[in-house]
Amino acid sequence: PPVIPSFTASDAYKTRLRYSCDYRVEVGKLLEQDLQWQLSDGQPAVLIVHTHGSESYTKELGQTYQETAQYRTLDEHYNMVAVGDLLAALLEAAGIRVIHDRLLHDYPSYTSSYNNSRKSVQEYLQEYPSIRLVLDLHRDAGENSDGSQFATHAQVNGKDSAQIMFLVGTDESGNYHPDWRDNLAVAAKLNVLMENINPGITRKTTLRAQRFNQDLADIALLVEVGSAGNTLQ
Repeated sequence: PPVIPSFTASDAYKTRLRYSCDYRVEVGKLLEQDLQWQLSDGQPAVLIVHTHGSESYTKELGQTYQETAQYRTLDEHYNMVAVGDLLAALLEAAGIRVIHDRLLHDYPSYTSSYNNSRKSVQEYLQEYPSIRLVLDLHRDAGENSDGSQFATHAQVNGKDSAQIMFLVGTDESGNYHPDWRDNLAVAAKLNVLMENINPGITRKTTLRAQRFNQDLADIALLVEVGSAGNTLQ
């Protein structure tokens, strides 16, 4: 069986938090919480979804695809579905069964994205009660002072890489979400593991007032994979 890693409060310095809400937490105590769930028992355990599935990246030389808007496309070879395909394959290779929802919940109505993905997650959880972890894959976006798209930067095995950021929702906005600290505890543990393997690969985990449908599953995380200024590669 896989070895479940252990964590101590002294690992807290590897998990940096950015607060976009009024809550404050002690990361060391979250790291000390036991991780009590198993993802490799033969049943579907991870659900990958894309609330903003049409999000895409900066085109590389020679890449051509039709955009629905700037840095957005329905072409599944270049949007977040492509990232989900790769993650699903890696998890399956590790013996973890995955359900990958390939629907583009942000098209044609971007404003209905979270309502649409919420319905999808609820349906999958009803059909596959063995699911323990829901990952909503996005890419970040932001402009530099010169108007160009912000890009994240890390080095992995000597090669350029984008960074990963976890976004954790809370109940501060008034929506029911009593167990948001469990999500934050797992995000903190993942930060420590990833930084142990490759320092600099993660950005600050962001804590937000909105819940982002993360109340639906045992553990649910929104994952920002790079930014629009990065390339898909």
